[in-house]
Amino acid sequence: MSVRILALVGSLRAGSHNRQLADAASKHAPEGVTIDVFDGLGEVPFYNEDIDVEGGVPESAQRLRDSANAADALLLFSPEYNGTMPAVLKNSIDWLSRPYGSGALSGRPVAVVGTAFGQYGGVWAQDEARKAVGIAGGAVVEEAKLSIPGSLTRFAELHPADDTEVAEGIAAVVGQLAGQVAPAAA
Repeated sequence: MSVRILALVGSLRAGSHNRQLADAASKHAPEGVTIDVFDGLGEVPFYNEDIDVEGGVPESAQRLRDSANAADALLLFSPEYNGTMPAVLKNSIDWLSRPYGSGALSGRPVAVVGTAFGQYGGVWAQDEARKAVGIAGGAVVEEAKLSIPGSLTRFAELHPADDTEVAEGIAAVVGQLAGQVAPAAA
């Protein structure tokens, strides 16, 4: 069985460690699991019900929804901005939560991981993302967690994909997330 996971990265920065972590997830995904990293979260306008109308949804938001609907599960990568998730990640959750009751998150397995400079690796932000995804209808995989502290120093000269501990941790998370798809697909 093949599993397709859509990765949403909450950092838009060139050289983002969370983007590198998403690339590491793709590289270390178990056999049969494909991870597609969504590019373009920065182009999605802030959610507004006035523009979320049939035939009028902005192209970038529709592309996000279509990508999520085509995936079996979602994997969110969140740094921590002032103690919470970045606005771009929250905005993507808002777009994917609609239409109410049947959005792309509805019942879909979702895991949240990330890295941040602080000593806890962004756990507050990741917890906030899990909370928002759960309220939005996603099936949060609570046991699939990975928070990597000290990103600026830890990844100054080493890509997350080449860090043995990170590679093992992200592979485990991807395996746990993919494992939640199997029962639904069977």
